[in-house]
Amino acid sequence: MFEQISEKFDGIFRRLSGQARISDENISDAVREVRRALLEGDVNYAVARKFTDEVQKKSIGKDVVKSLNPGQVFIKIVYDELVEVLGSTTSELELTEQIPNVIMIAGLQGSGKTTFAAKLANYLKSKGRYPLLVACDIHRPAAIDQLETLGSQIGVPVYLDRSASAVGIAGNSIDYARKNARDIAIIDTAGRLHVDEAMMQEAEGVRAAVNPNQILFVVDSMTGQDAVNTAQEFNRRLNFNGVVLTKLDGDARGGAAMSIRSVVQKPIMFVSLGEKLDQLEVFHPDRMASRILGMGDVVTLVEKVQEQVDDKKAAKLEQRLRKNEFDLEDFRDQLLQIKKMGPLKDVLSMIPGVSGAMRNATIDEKALLRIEAMISSMTNEERTKPQIIDGRRRKRIAAGSGTTVQDINKLLKQFSEMQRMFKTLSKGRFGRTALANMRFPT
Repeated sequence: MFEQISEKFDGIFRRLSGQARISDENISDAVREVRRALLEGDVNYAVARKFTDEVQKKSIGKDVVKSLNPGQVFIKIVYDELVEVLGSTTSELELTEQIPNVIMIAGLQGSGKTTFAAKLANYLKSKGRYPLLVACDIHRPAAIDQLETLGSQIGVPVYLDRSASAVGIAGNSIDYARKNARDIAIIDTAGRLHVDEAMMQEAEGVRAAVNPNQILFVVDSMTGQDAVNTAQEFNRRLNFNGVVLTKLDGDARGGAAMSIRSVVQKPIMFVSLGEKLDQLEVFHPDRMASRILGMGDVVTLVEKVQEQVDDKKAAKLEQRLRKNEFDLEDFRDQLLQIKKMGPLKDVLSMIPGVSGAMRNATIDEKALLRIEAMISSMTNEERTKPQIIDGRRRKRIAAGSGTTVQDINKLLKQFSEMQRMFKTLSKGRFGRTALANMRFPT
């Protein structure tokens, strides 16, 4: 996400490095480049102009601290301003003791509203709530069926009525939620390919029928500047509480995110990063600013790890490592946990210093799937005792996993190297040589 802006910023900061002082001349050049980077990244012109004016005002006359260089001082100034533009503080859903709390989802067709509604239900369920999904999109073909399917995948009921109006469905869903002990009703409304009067009147009717606690505007990050115009119109008619950015894992330039927050003065609350129903993040302005500037996002990375790690399994794995009993079964379990954290490139981008190096790298996401397939094609005995895998077994495993014998050979060789490294670690001799020789099977 924000890769285009990040890459431009990286070049600007590198050009400033090595100079003894921030001067009017070099800061003016840098600010000009920042403005160009923002505009090319699809940031609204007025927002980009205000942003760079503030950066320039705060940069002129700044002395370089002994341990820093102009590039680092400038990065800090740009970072602080980015946090300000993106919202300064994290905005959470404001839920009350009311039964049910009502959350209305609005936006254009194709923005990802229905998928987000299910993701939000899944997120709230993980927090101990009892959500209900409400199918009020009666215009898009199969929209109700889609919500039913998504609801069944996460174990959340869906209220629907194929013969009623959207306003009628929304109103009746509140009584249904109360009778079925559902403390949150998430209402998925209809969209169009563009803003039109019929859609807005229906959305206003739904809002009047249920008096929602929160209205969330869902926007496709790839729609560029048109997203800002759409956000302004929805905010004028519905006065929504927050913004949800979808498809930031795609080819989005990211500028719409900065623009919407500044133009409508409503916080970005969630970021949706893929099709999987657990790929939803609360939006943290400071963390996002760090990622844009290539500083990584350790806090989010740690949170993702904590969500996936089972403490009992982790303790068991530690004991197995200490006893040098780590086998292919353990390795497959670790791969599955990594997969649940999201796309590998996104995970690596959260590590400080790695995002810039990975920017133009090709990450083969299918490599993990191939390794998983190869290990899954082995018997239990083969996974715990890989040394028994002879030529005949390798041919069978390759055929069962859709790979080649050479792939099996490479996996077993690299896994053997990993085992030797862990053996060294368990004996307390883990040093630079062991670390340098460690390779991840591909």
